[in-house]
Amino acid sequence: MLLTIDIGNTRIKCAVFEQNTLFEKFVFTKEDALKNFKKILKKNKTIEFSISSSVGKLEKECLEYINAHSKLIIVSHELIFPFKNLYSTPKTLGIDRMVLAAGANLLYPNSNCLIIDAGTCVTYDFIDDNNYYLGGAISPGINLRYQALHNYTAKLPLLEKKDINQFIGISTDESIHSGIVNGLVYEIEGFVTQYFHKYEHLTIILTGGDADFLAKRLKSTIFANSNFLLESLNLLFNYVQTQND
Repeated sequence: MLLTIDIGNTRIKCAVFEQNTLFEKFVFTKEDALKNFKKILKKNKTIEFSISSSVGKLEKECLEYINAHSKLIIVSHELIFPFKNLYSTPKTLGIDRMVLAAGANLLYPNSNCLIIDAGTCVTYDFIDDNNYYLGGAISPGINLRYQALHNYTAKLPLLEKKDINQFIGISTDESIHSGIVNGLVYEIEGFVTQYFHKYEHLTIILTGGDADFLAKRLKSTIFANSNFLLESLNLLFNYVQTQND
């Protein structure tokens, strides 16, 4: 069995896989990381391998514990990927973005794929039908937008995201919700339209913590899968194993 680990800026997401089947998923804070990894690995003693993707830092003690109870692969730019990276600054490309691109490429080979990850930031990553990674875009995620409006103005309140059905805000709170939620929806739809203009046949994958929240508001045909990074780690692990055989 395989343990996939996604170390984000604030939270850690893990999943236990057997081949391509996800058996169990875990989400916890970095402060509780060691305690939770001990629980997971003691409960699932058949885990032989683990693979980790990180945009944040994990304490050395945690990594040592995981590696002591499984064969740990830490994804880096030096790992074998199934696509050719044409990013002009390849060493600055986020590991999470590379893993998502690898997952899309392995799941939909020789296809134009746009992966939208709606998390702390919203990232857009594109692979063409020649299996070339071309790049994408980065913008603030929903929570960052709420925080920015509060932190960089004198009087606007700090709100939490909210389901809205209108675009005209009839109060300050409603105007903030409309600007942030509708603004991000329009942003995503705008990017998708641009890609469709250039690439007629396009597969779009929406993932990240806000994927389900946004998916019902988008008009485009999008595969929404909040677990796609964890699944991509599983696909990438299997790919690396075949390349090393």
